[in-house]
Amino acid sequence: MNRMLAVRSGSRRGVALMEAIVAAIILGVSLAFMVSIATSAVRTQTAGEELQTAAALADEQLQMVVARGPDNYGQQFGLAGTCDAPFSRYRYELAISGGSDIQPYNVKVTIIWPITGGERRVSVSTAIAARTGDDPDPVRQPESIISRPQ
Repeated sequence: MNRMLAVRSGSRRGVALMEAIVAAIILGVSLAFMVSIATSAVRTQTAGEELQTAAALADEQLQMVVARGPDNYGQQFGLAGTCDAPFSRYRYELAISGGSDIQPYNVKVTIIWPITGGERRVSVSTAIAARTGDDPDPVRQPESIISRPQ
C-alpha cells in the first residue's frame, strides 16, 4: 500500500513539473511576442514622425516658391540643399518647369532623409502661378529686439 502511495505521489510531482515547464514556455513565447509588438510599434511611430516632418518641410519649400515667385526662384535661391537645423538630416530638391506669365509653373519638391539601409523620399508636385508686380520682398525683421517675459 505504501508503495502505491509513493508511485502516485511521484507521478503527481511529475505532472506538476510538466505543467510548470509548459507554463514557463507559454510565458516565454508570450513575452517574446509582446516585445516584438512593442518594437514594431516604436519603429512605426518613428517612421510616422519622420514622414510628418518631411511633409512639413516640403510644404515650407513650396511656400518659399510661392512667396518668392517660381519664375526666377532657381536664380536667387538653391534648388537643392540641406534643411535648416534642427532638420539637418533632411535634404530637399526642387524642380521648376514650364510656366509663363499666363501659364502656371510645375513645381516638384522632394525631401530626402536617411533610414537604416538607405534613404527615404517624399515628393509633392503642384502648379504655382508667376508672381505679378514689381514689389520687392519686404524686410521681415523687427526694428528692435522683442523681449518677452518668461
